[in-house]
Amino acid sequence: MSKYLLNKFLYTVDRDPELVERYREDPRGTVEWWEREQANRILNCADGESSTWLRFDDTERAALAEHDYPTLFELGAHPFLTLTLFIAMFERDHDEPLGFQLQYAERLAHFALPYPDIAT
Repeated sequence: MSKYLLNKFLYTVDRDPELVERYREDPRGTVEWWEREQANRILNCADGESSTWLRFDDTERAALAEHDYPTLFELGAHPFLTLTLFIAMFERDHDEPLGFQLQYAERLAHFALPYPDIAT
């Protein structure tokens, strides 16, 4: 398991409006493409710089492909990264103000202190 890679996915997708829409419409395909093409690119480095060892495990891949943010939180994904990305994807589906944020809080309400470790 790599909290770093989960957070890197959330961070990079959230910063690109086209990727946000791609992830909303085709989560499994986006996760597969990102893992194959982007996971090993080094952030903030020139093109061509990459590593070769970063991969999601099956649980991480499934949680990302299913937009399962409670599982991502349990795995140690940073809650601010999940919240901002999923707001961008799903707030528009709610009629009431803060609709998605309330749903997010409700689905994470079963977690008690201490929360899962989010250190990478």
